[in-house]
Amino acid sequence: MDGFLALAGSNLLSPVVLSFALGLGAALLRSDLSVPEAMAKAMSLYLLFAIGFKGGVAVTAHGVELQLLQAVIAGIMLSLLLPLLAWALLRVMSRLPAVDAAAVAGHYGSISIVTFVAASSLLTARGMSAEGFMVAVAAAMEAPAILTALWLAARGARGARGARGTVRSDARLWREIMLNGSIVLLLGAFFIGLITGEQGMAEVEGFLLVPFKGVLCLFLLDMGLVAGRGLRNSRGLLNLPLLAFGVLMPLLASVCGLAAGLLIGLSPGGVVLMMVLAASASYIAVPAAMRVALPEANPAIYLSLSLGVTFPFNLVLGIPLYIAAASRLAAG
Repeated sequence: MDGFLALAGSNLLSPVVLSFALGLGAALLRSDLSVPEAMAKAMSLYLLFAIGFKGGVAVTAHGVELQLLQAVIAGIMLSLLLPLLAWALLRVMSRLPAVDAAAVAGHYGSISIVTFVAASSLLTARGMSAEGFMVAVAAAMEAPAILTALWLAARGARGARGARGTVRSDARLWREIMLNGSIVLLLGAFFIGLITGEQGMAEVEGFLLVPFKGVLCLFLLDMGLVAGRGLRNSRGLLNLPLLAFGVLMPLLASVCGLAAGLLIGLSPGGVVLMMVLAASASYIAVPAAMRVALPEANPAIYLSLSLGVTFPFNLVLGIPLYIAAASRLAAG
């Protein structure tokens, strides 16, 4: 327990978490602090490229192996099945309409790449290594949850006999899913790193390694501003049961990620990242798809839950908890 408290305390006092807290507090206090949209987009592109490239280089160093395929398959299965758990919890804990519950559930099967990057950064700071192919697992987990969410929405709509909400499954939706910019960039950078290897990293390490944490701090400052504004504007929509779901769901999902990581035989650092991927909630890929597929779902609900509740919980308390659990159970 003392070890966990020490880890949580060090994470709370890290520049990454404090930057997020600054943005969150500024937004809640109605400060005019803002990050230009073009700058926020550029930082997002940088982080996705950097983490993907480093993952590809790491795979080159260790080689492609069976464990990589096992981890990717496990990630896809988690992404497909976790929305079912989220749906069941929401139907018990809240009175959300079926279309809103389905949209929220889809977010909790997909992943937050920023939470993944923050966890990777904390592992590096603690001297814990993780399998480089976890970047590929992250990319594989982006889209499958969207399919489950659409199935849940269609099932709920049939059960309600034409109740609120329509499900669209056209070419535009599938283009959103398969060619989502974050997936394309993450996978593309991963393969660039895979092809160029350590020689490629030597050529760009001054750009991808040295500024990484500073850019991450600024990006999380912007995320704090976005989360704070979402919480402020959604007042009254997020009742106590929904807030409890935003904390309970990542904890339950992390247990599923822990079991998958242990079953595959990942290193403690790899188990942590599998837990983080399972426990995080999307606020980039899934919202873009939901706007097309479920236009009747309320964005204030699913964005406020994923970005305003689960994201800060994982950043402040979740990641230290996952590291503590994996260090104890996956050691040796």
